[in-house]
Amino acid sequence: MRKLLLVLSLLSIQFVNAQEVKPWAAALKDLTKQEHDVIVNKGTERPYTGKHLNNKEKGVYTCKVCNTPLYKSDDKFNSNCGWPSFDDEIKGAIKHKKDADGRRTEILCAKCDAHLGHVFKGEGMTAKNTRHCVNSISLNFEKNETKEKVKEVAKKDKLSRAYFAGGCFWGVEYHLEAIKGVEDAISGYMGGSTKNPSYYDVIRKNTGHLETVEVVYDPKVVSYETLAKAFFEIHDPTQTNGQGPDIGSQYLSAIFVKSPEEKKTIQKLITILEDKGLKVATKIIDGDVFYKAEDNHQDYYENKGSKPYCHAYRKRF
Repeated sequence: MRKLLLVLSLLSIQFVNAQEVKPWAAALKDLTKQEHDVIVNKGTERPYTGKHLNNKEKGVYTCKVCNTPLYKSDDKFNSNCGWPSFDDEIKGAIKHKKDADGRRTEILCAKCDAHLGHVFKGEGMTAKNTRHCVNSISLNFEKNETKEKVKEVAKKDKLSRAYFAGGCFWGVEYHLEAIKGVEDAISGYMGGSTKNPSYYDVIRKNTGHLETVEVVYDPKVVSYETLAKAFFEIHDPTQTNGQGPDIGSQYLSAIFVKSPEEKKTIQKLITILEDKGLKVATKIIDGDVFYKAEDNHQDYYENKGSKPYCHAYRKRF
């Protein structure tokens, strides 16, 4: 009788475990070969290729296999390592395990043991002194559809936009995005005749477009004039054939104005510079359609982990 009860007990445990494992098994079966190589075989995806690397949206990163919440977007930071980085984890969600060689610490989903990446400490990159280096392929992302999102949309409605062309848009974007009050700086094209131009259209064909940066800013924090002054101070407004080593019509200095007030502000600043002896070549052009550039041109230097080669700050005002 005791043997029968023991057998029934073991069968019951196996049944429960089978029910728990079943959804994970189904998810594992649906993984692509690349996902299987990383999540099951503990491989690593190529750096700078993961879809979550440059994701700046608010939300939660979950396990690709069991969908358990692992990381909050507020703990994500740019470490320039090529993989998504977090300086904290959701409590109890991550399992830490020493690699066989004892040199690195592997991180896994605490619920289903899916391989995520590795954790490093003592690098001093953030105040928490921790970096979870995670494969994008091991994660899903769920946006926060909350009141915070509603507030964010409302805030964006109150933001203003300014348009500056000063040579290669990578450097202009890099410097202007660093100004307090600037919510975003977007590389793109403006002033030409071709609709929806590509990067290669602009640099190889006569489209008439200039590489331009759209600056999205909060006018309660930073003024249009402050942004315009910064623009004149991060490039050479006297160069007539491009900017630095970048020569061509797409690299000319120009400001696209959207109102008489903006035009008046730029004229005032140019007069100040000319009174100081500068022969300003910057054109003032009435606002036109702005076309956003391809994703690989956005936040270029931040993603690359380097500094602009032809834009540098020089005080002029």
